[in-house]
Amino acid sequence: MVDIFLEKEKLIDEKSHDYGLLDEVSVKLIKKEEKEAHTTVFQRLAKQEPQCGFGELGVCCRMCYMGPCRIDVFNTGGPQTGVCGATADTIVARNLLRETVGGASSHVEHAQEIAEILRDVAEGKLDNYKITDKEKLIAIAKNLGIVTENKDVRQIALEVVEVSLNDLYKLDKTPSRWIKGYSPKSSYSKWEKLGIVPTNIWQTITNAMHRTSMGNDADPVNIMLADLRMGLVDGFGLTMATELSDVLFGTPNLVHSYANLATIKEEYVNIAVHGHNPALSEKVLEWADKLNDQAKAVGAKGINIIGVCCTGNEVLMRHGIPLAANEMQAELALITGAVDAMVVDFQCIWPILGQVASCYHTKLITTVPYVKIPGATHIEFSPEKADEVAKKIVEMGIEAYQNRNPTRIFIPDHPEEIYAGFSVEAILNILKKVSPEDPLKPLIDNIINGNIYGIVAIVGCPNPKTRKILFTERMVKELIKHNILVVVTGCIAHITAQAGFMNPKKIKEFEVGEGLKAVLKALGQQIGLESLPLVLHMGSCVDNSRIGVLLKAISEKLNIDVSALPVVGSAPELITEKAVSIGTWVLDLGVPVHVCPPLRVQGGPQVTNILTKDLKNLTGGELYIECNPEKAAKGIVERIKNKRVALGLKA
Repeated sequence: MVDIFLEKEKLIDEKSHDYGLLDEVSVKLIKKEEKEAHTTVFQRLAKQEPQCGFGELGVCCRMCYMGPCRIDVFNTGGPQTGVCGATADTIVARNLLRETVGGASSHVEHAQEIAEILRDVAEGKLDNYKITDKEKLIAIAKNLGIVTENKDVRQIALEVVEVSLNDLYKLDKTPSRWIKGYSPKSSYSKWEKLGIVPTNIWQTITNAMHRTSMGNDADPVNIMLADLRMGLVDGFGLTMATELSDVLFGTPNLVHSYANLATIKEEYVNIAVHGHNPALSEKVLEWADKLNDQAKAVGAKGINIIGVCCTGNEVLMRHGIPLAANEMQAELALITGAVDAMVVDFQCIWPILGQVASCYHTKLITTVPYVKIPGATHIEFSPEKADEVAKKIVEMGIEAYQNRNPTRIFIPDHPEEIYAGFSVEAILNILKKVSPEDPLKPLIDNIINGNIYGIVAIVGCPNPKTRKILFTERMVKELIKHNILVVVTGCIAHITAQAGFMNPKKIKEFEVGEGLKAVLKALGQQIGLESLPLVLHMGSCVDNSRIGVLLKAISEKLNIDVSALPVVGSAPELITEKAVSIGTWVLDLGVPVHVCPPLRVQGGPQVTNILTKDLKNLTGGELYIECNPEKAAKGIVERIKNKRVALGLKA
């Protein structure tokens, strides 16, 4: 069992004034927050120590009011079952499935909302959005088995939407067409044998909640099969949300921009877009441009939009908007005293933002009926009134600008230069410059010859437990030494951008394997850069589906299982249920998944054994827990080495 509190290097020091390895600017902002808002994430975390050991191990059950029950996993004479007789493994498996349901539900509802916008556009009910990428729409239709010949764009869009929404609700027992159309053939055949391919998506979610309620499924193995099924539901949500967003708002391509809180501009009206829904942020961008002169009329030089969390990734990828702050830094953006409005939609919105914003002139604006925050102004967004809402939000930012207190402004210097926008299409466009007829060939050739030893997808959020030791940055540094190509999404993208990994000019500042360095430089020069970045930014958290699409292409090109590819996934600063559901989907695909902090399964030996050992023989996936960044990198490289040896490649 991994020591969840770590023997040598604690994830978080109990003293809130110990800032660990955080950079000087971050420390200054945190101290400013302590003084002006009287709270910081590190103080709030320290007050929770020691955190509940039963909860950390996953052996706390709250499924009924005979409890809460907890299991003594150390055999010190405590209870071995709950009041109803549930064992530790039953409790752990139920808790894990419910976490996965929470994450999958978030992504599926996101996808549904995007699909409904596309439907209304295609039916002519919405004229404030449009179909931007017609080629992507046709590609989606073909993946779903829809005939596109002799059909206009609106008709194709309507058929795509029909299949999409039908997958959510249909009553027949045929498999989801999205899952079948976007899954690697090798993985899909394994899922069929396991009997875990979903049919009706919402019914699968309902069943998972039913089976884990009191007095139902108690078989850990059966519950874990349901968990794998829920991972596929999550992959459905991720893929549909990303693909249909590309149709509406454009498929990302290479962009040049900047990162960190220095992208906030003192002489401008600064409006932060935060959350996950591009339908809102796209309109805020549009109206910021239209109202730029109105901002100048009140003394500003214009309007500066900055991106926070995954909305930041969305507007960066499509428009080059600066990547200002990750999820954990959202409150620090407010602490600068120069953010005039922060507009949020759903997911990863911390309630503390209301309290922090109230200490300044900043307008915090919520927009979703199921995401409200005390102290915030609520302006309900809907596609039908998107322009009206976006206009009002921008005007509120302009009005707030006039109420700033100049004596309370502190904006960091030196924004970090970055290149981003590496959608699958963008990657293939770069590779086509080397091999027009077979774009995947240069990538595959360099994996075979060892210049690219393997690929690691690093995803997720910044966890205050791991931030003070700079877990992600240290792990990435170790991986690139071993010629590992790193791709990132979500708030991990913010972390790596701020650390300089997305700045091609800084490749000389890191210790990089010679093979990887040669490949990145050769490809970069094809598009007029000194090099590609050391880390490729592939988008927001739903854009993990882009990684799945790339793995499918490589797997089917080589006619080998995804599980055989020298690829590993990592959530090195695990926070959300969404990360758990994404990781479950990756395990379904057959890819090993590293996590820290530990997944809350270690109190169930049977469940732990399934995830870390038995799963290898089912899907090829494997859970790997390690909370020392250098050791984590070593373990990841070792797993890639084993895959290379099995393929007969240079080890």
